[in-house]
Amino acid sequence: MARAVELLSRREYSRRELFTRLKPHAADPDEIEAVLAELAERHWQSDERYAQALAQSKQGRWGSTRLAQALRSKGVDRDTIAQALDGVDDLDACRGLWQKKFGEPPADAQEKAKQMRFLAARGFPADVVRKVLAEAGHSRDD
Repeated sequence: MARAVELLSRREYSRRELFTRLKPHAADPDEIEAVLAELAERHWQSDERYAQALAQSKQGRWGSTRLAQALRSKGVDRDTIAQALDGVDDLDACRGLWQKKFGEPPADAQEKAKQMRFLAARGFPADVVRKVLAEAGHSRDD
């Protein structure tokens, strides 16, 4: 219990992530489950709070697709992920990231593909990426 509280005092952890960190230090997995249940009961550990914290901290740099994948990999359930990503605006985040990284419309098809790959790798949906680059292309024509 002391080790779990020490870990949680530094940052939020998902239940599965905390289980994995405690596993080498416990003789019985049931013992870890009991500790995790008590932590959840006291509201010291919460997957909902963990999901919200991760979504807020990565929101400007990652799209909803990548955020959802990161949360799934940490053992957060679908409903909690959906709730955490409810307020995420991919279009604004994608525009901001594109502006910061590139700032000017692509000069040719090769540069456009590079920008699309960059934004897609950050987890932005393809339709959002196309829209941001289309808007950039229109501003270039002005």
